[in-house]
Amino acid sequence: MKISKPVIAVLTAAAIFSAQAREMKVGVALANFDLNFISILKGQMETELRNEQLKGQFVDAKGDVALQVQQVDDFINQGVDAIILNPVDTQGVLPMMTAAKNAGIPLIFVNRKPEVKLPENVAYVGSDSALGGTLEMEALAKRMNYKGNIAILMGALSNEEARERTRATEQVIAKYKNMKVVEKQSAKWQRNEAVDIVSSWLLNGTPIDGIAANNDEMAIGAVMALNQSKNKKIMVAGIDGTPDGVKFVQNGGMALTIFQDARGQATGSVKVARALLNKQKVDAYTWVPYKTITPDNVQDFVSAEQKK
Repeated sequence: MKISKPVIAVLTAAAIFSAQAREMKVGVALANFDLNFISILKGQMETELRNEQLKGQFVDAKGDVALQVQQVDDFINQGVDAIILNPVDTQGVLPMMTAAKNAGIPLIFVNRKPEVKLPENVAYVGSDSALGGTLEMEALAKRMNYKGNIAILMGALSNEEARERTRATEQVIAKYKNMKVVEKQSAKWQRNEAVDIVSSWLLNGTPIDGIAANNDEMAIGAVMALNQSKNKKIMVAGIDGTPDGVKFVQNGGMALTIFQDARGQATGSVKVARALLNKQKVDAYTWVPYKTITPDNVQDFVSAEQKK
């Protein structure tokens, strides 16, 4: 049966319209839903995906690298149009990058920077981990008049964030002759683990004047341990500027925190995903700046949070 040219034109237009109307799907693989910062990241991504008219599918790796690799494979098999990845292990991303590349799917890393060179169609949106550690320790050193013993609470050592923040913290301490590191241990980003570690340090009689934690959750755990022992002398600093962290600075429990913009990272990652889906050129790295939160300016952050 011969089909007339007008009919062919209509069918072609309908097919194009159908393809354009199809809601594109973005698979979002997050390292651990239980982490406060990741929870904020997830909530903002959900909002931004709706704003960009993209359908989001979220999965939780629960801190398991092998599970996350499988989740990314599942996304690819399901035919998602793009993948946003918050990696469990920043050194273990090559299998997921290779799988996405072979499938021709854009891959956007968020919050945790992969420790490999980024090829075409792959991007990172987040903050400079080392800078966060530098800002935290410089601010804490100033509060301590550049003298005293420092204990460092590290995040999970599989994360670039934990290693880079710790390295930067140690570099700052090394600048000041009257400061030194006396304890250093990983609490894996967790509040409860930090309580146990700091309690152990206190029981051992380790002379500590300040605690620099790689994130707010561990800093809060440190404050809880200090409160249990009725120790009001040790200063505690964190990184992330989560709502809980800000409250602890406001009530005097924490000396300071470094605001890492979870919402900014989430929004940026979705916008980069949209740009790559539209075949637009994007920068390999999109850096989201930090801000230092101290008792002097904490009310600005409290007010900003209340408006959201």
